[in-house]
Amino acid sequence: MAKKSFQEIINSPGMPVLVDFYADWCGPCKTMNPVIQQLASEYNGKLKVVKVNIDSNQAAASQFRVQGVPTFILFHKGQQVWRQSGAMPAHQLSQVIQQYL
Repeated sequence: MAKKSFQEIINSPGMPVLVDFYADWCGPCKTMNPVIQQLASEYNGKLKVVKVNIDSNQAAASQFRVQGVPTFILFHKGQQVWRQSGAMPAHQLSQVIQQYL
């Protein structure tokens, strides 16, 4: 994903954007995959979900100081409004998202 398009995506004015920074070798990332997919379909049309592989997108990972994976960052109107590293239950992530819908 080109840097410009990544910036365009997180600055999209319409809806919040959840960015999932992950790596293929990361166990907790694999655990979170079904959770992220569930949330993406649950909030379809209200939330944009973007997965960013830190190994192939090191510039984006370093721009947002991602040190551990998975790291989730929620952007609303181009602003970072929430971030957390590590796996978490779906309901916890859902509660955070609902604050910005």
